[in-house]
Amino acid sequence: MSFAAASGSLGPQGTPALFSETAFGRRMVRHEAVARGVFLAMTLFMIAPLVAIVTHLIVEAWPALSLEFLLDVPRDRMTAGGIWPAFIGTIYLVVISLTVAAPIGVLAAVYLNEYAKDTWFNRIINLAVINLAGVPSIVHALFGLGAFVYAARFGYSVMAASLTLAVMTLPVIIASTREALAAVPMAFREACWNVGASRWQTIRGVVLPNSVSGILTGVILQVSRAAGETAPVMFTGAVLFKAVERGTLLPYYLDDQCMALSMHLYVLTTQVPNVPEAVPYATAVVLLGSVLLVNGLAIGLRVWLRTRKRW
Repeated sequence: MSFAAASGSLGPQGTPALFSETAFGRRMVRHEAVARGVFLAMTLFMIAPLVAIVTHLIVEAWPALSLEFLLDVPRDRMTAGGIWPAFIGTIYLVVISLTVAAPIGVLAAVYLNEYAKDTWFNRIINLAVINLAGVPSIVHALFGLGAFVYAARFGYSVMAASLTLAVMTLPVIIASTREALAAVPMAFREACWNVGASRWQTIRGVVLPNSVSGILTGVILQVSRAAGETAPVMFTGAVLFKAVERGTLLPYYLDDQCMALSMHLYVLTTQVPNVPEAVPYATAVVLLGSVLLVNGLAIGLRVWLRTRKRW
C-alpha cells in the first residue's frame, strides 16, 4: 500500500493522490507565512523612522528651499542668503579625498588579495585595516591635525582636510574592494594562467573588470561618509565663513581654507543667532540630497556594469 493511500489522501475516482498536501506541509506553509510577516514588519519598522525624518526635514525646509538658496552666498552674518561657498567646498573635499583614497585603496586591496602571502606581517596589516574602519572620526581628525597640518606643514587647508578624509575612508574602500576581488571565481584566474597570461595581466584584464561593481560599493560609502563628516574638516581646514563670489566654480586653492556643508549646518544651529528656522533644515536637505544624488548615480553605474557581467 502506498504512503498516500495509507494516509487516507485519495485523488479523483478513489486513486491515491501522490502529491497531495499533508498536515505537516500545511503547518510549514503557515510557519513560513508568519516568518515572512515578521520580517516584513521588522523591515517597515526600520524604514519608517528614516521616512519620518526625511519628511520632517523637507516640510520644515520647504519655505527656504530654492535654486536661489543653493547659488547665493551667505549675507547679514549668515542669517540670510544661501550656501554656495559651503556647497562647493564640500564638493572640493569629497572629490579630492576620493581622488586620493580610491586608487590607493584599490591597489592596496589588489596586493592583499592577489599577491600577499599568509604571513604574520600581512595578517597584522589585515587586522589594522579592519580596526581602522571602526576608529571614531574625532581620532582621525586629531591624526590629520598632527600629520598634515603640523608635520607635513600643509596648514589649515583644503589639502589637509581632504587627506584626512581620505585616510578616514581608506579602510572601507580596501575592505569592500577585497570582498569584490575575492568574489571573482578562481577558475577565471586559472584559465588565464593556463594560456600564458601573467598575474598582472590576469588582474588587469579579468579580475578587475569583473569586480568593478563591488569596488563602486566602497566608493559609494566613501562619498557618503566624507560629505557628512564634521570633526575631521573642522580640525584641519574648514572655517565658519569664507568670502566667495556667487557662482564661482573654483573659489578655493589647495592651500586655502574652505567652508563645508556639515560644519556650516553645525554653525547655523549653534553659533549664529536669529537664523530663520527653515535655513538649517534647508541646509540639511541640500546635504542629504547631494549625497543621495551621488549615491544614485554610482548605484546606477554599478547596476549597468553588473548587467555586462558574463557570469
